[in-house]
Amino acid sequence: MTSRIEPFSPDRPSLWQILQDIGPVQLATGFVAFMFAATGPLAIILSVGQQSGLSPAQMSSFVFGVFAINGLITFLMTWAYRVPIALFWTIPGTVLMGPALTHLSYPEVIGAFYATSVLVLVLGWTGLARRALAFIPMPIVMAMVAGLFLKFGIDIVRSLHQDFAVAGAMVVTFFGLMSSPTLAHRMPPLIGALIVGTATALATGSFAPGMAGGLQIVQPVITAPVFSAAALTELVIPFAITILLVQNGQGLAVMSQSGHKAPVTAVTLACGIGGLANALVGAVGTALTGPTAGLITSAGPREKHYATAMVTAALAILFGLMAPTFTQLMLSAPKSLILTLGGLAMLRVLLGSFTTAFKGPFSFGAMTCFVVTVADLPLFNIGAAFWGLVAGLAVSGLIERADFHRAA
Repeated sequence: MTSRIEPFSPDRPSLWQILQDIGPVQLATGFVAFMFAATGPLAIILSVGQQSGLSPAQMSSFVFGVFAINGLITFLMTWAYRVPIALFWTIPGTVLMGPALTHLSYPEVIGAFYATSVLVLVLGWTGLARRALAFIPMPIVMAMVAGLFLKFGIDIVRSLHQDFAVAGAMVVTFFGLMSSPTLAHRMPPLIGALIVGTATALATGSFAPGMAGGLQIVQPVITAPVFSAAALTELVIPFAITILLVQNGQGLAVMSQSGHKAPVTAVTLACGIGGLANALVGAVGTALTGPTAGLITSAGPREKHYATAMVTAALAILFGLMAPTFTQLMLSAPKSLILTLGGLAMLRVLLGSFTTAFKGPFSFGAMTCFVVTVADLPLFNIGAAFWGLVAGLAVSGLIERADFHRAA
C-alpha cells in the first residue's frame, strides 16, 4: 500500500508575486523566526557539539546542513504548496546525540541518521507514519523529551553559579521582557537575552581572543557512516519518534491552528529526503518545527504567511553557507553564554513537555520514562532514552491498561 502525495498548489506564486507579497511585516516576522533558530537552537547544537568533542569543522558542517539544506527544502516546499512549511531540524534528536556520543563514535551516529531518514521515507511513502507510532502514547514520548531537556534548564543554574555577570544579565533580561507582553512583542526575550549577554561578555572581556575570524564560506565535512547494531538499536526509533511524533506533531498542530492545511505525506517524505542530505554532511534529521512555524504565522494576513516563510528560508540558506563564521563567533563566546541561551530557549518546551507528560493519562508510565531517561545509564551499550520509552510502555501496559483502551 502506498500513500498518495498531495498535489502541488495550482496557485504557486511567481517571482513577481513573491516580491509583491514580501512587505515590512513579512520581512520583520521572517527575520524574527530566523533569529529564533539562529540563537537558542543553534546554541543547543554548539553545546552538544562541544560536550561531545566535535571539531569546529564538524560543527560548521552540521550547522550548514540544518540551516542551508533545510532552508532550501523549506523554500521549495513553501513555494510548491503556498503554505508556510518550516522544515528545519529535530532539536530533541540533537540533544539525543549527546549521551549517544559518550559511548558511540560519530560515524556510528551518522549511520543512525541515514537509517532513520530511510525509515521516515518508507513510513511516509506507505502512509504508515502515524499508524507505526500510534501505539506510543504522547505523554510517554514527552516524558522522554522532558528527561532529555532537563539538563538544559539545570545548565542555567550552573551558569549563574559559575559566571553570574553574563548569565545573570541574560536571565534578568529574558524574564523582564517576558513579564510585559508589549515589550516581548517588540523584542523577543531570547534575542534580548543574547544581545545583553553578548554586551556583558564583551564588557567583561569574556570572549576568547582570536577565535572569531573573518567571513568564511562553508566547506562541508563528509563523514562515512558506520552502521553498527548498537547505534541502530539505540537511536533509530527515538530519532524517528522525535521527527514524526514530537516535532512534526507540534508543527502540524501550529499550522492547523493558524488556518493552514499541511500536506502531511509530502512533509513526511521531505523530512526523509532532507534527513539523507543532512546526514551526508553530518547533521541530524529534518523535521517540521512548531516554534518557528508559530513565529512565521504570528503576524500579517494568512495568505501572505508563505512569503514570511520564504524570508526565513532565504536567511537560513545564507546563514548556513557562512556557517564557519557564525560557528566560530559563537564558540568564541564564554561557555556560560551558550549554555544559558540554550537553557532559556528550552524553558517553554520543557514546560510543555512536563505538562503533556503528567497532566492526564499514562502519567505513571510517563514518570517511569522520565526517571529512567534522567538517570542516563546505558544498558547493553544502548542509551537511556530508548530504555526510558521501553520502561514507560511496560509500566503503562501493566497498570494503566484502561488508558490504552480509552486511547484506542
